[in-house]
Amino acid sequence: MTTGWAISEGLVGYPEAVAAMESRAAAIAEGRADELVWLVEHPALYTRGASAQEGDLLDPGRFPVFDTQRGGQFTYHGPGQRVAYVMLDLTKRGRDVKQFVCSLEAWIIGTLATFNVKGERRTGRVGVWVDRTRAGGELREDKIAAIGVRLKRWVSYHGISLNVEPDLSHFGGITPCGVSDPGLGVTSLADLGQLIPMHEVDVALKAAFEETFGPVERVAPPV
Repeated sequence: MTTGWAISEGLVGYPEAVAAMESRAAAIAEGRADELVWLVEHPALYTRGASAQEGDLLDPGRFPVFDTQRGGQFTYHGPGQRVAYVMLDLTKRGRDVKQFVCSLEAWIIGTLATFNVKGERRTGRVGVWVDRTRAGGELREDKIAAIGVRLKRWVSYHGISLNVEPDLSHFGGITPCGVSDPGLGVTSLADLGQLIPMHEVDVALKAAFEETFGPVERVAPPV
């Protein structure tokens, strides 16, 4: 099973991306299209997931806010963050939602390992985290990648976001993913001292995806 791998250049508008993603997911479910992973960057915006609490939108006028059907709460997308929309047919991959999310985490962890960054899972906190606790100090863990997916007719859509070099101050307009613990924050590869060009991150994402999910082939982006 070979999955299409598409990369959009420049910034892709969020409504356009969602429309294209939903159309492709429906076509996959109907057997009219192949699976696809689509890598994009968005202009600065916030998205409101299905479980979002309105009080977690701390600065409503800062950036556009879009409602989304994915799971989760508020999150930020913007330049310097790699978003991967993952449209896979879970009917062909076991119909195990928990395992699917674990595989998405493994994909991100494998990508980070390429750059000598140790990403970790945390029970009760979806996504991938970096432990920055100093010896003898208080807990400090920062989220470097978020996961928010939805399934329709056993085809996934939405996906992951990996902080490469975004403006981390933009996360201040929300309570990211509803996590308000002062010992938990957000980070990026750049914040960790890894100044990696986006195209090199894409190469690492592709290699780690193939290790986790199987082979891909380059295709044109849907928009």
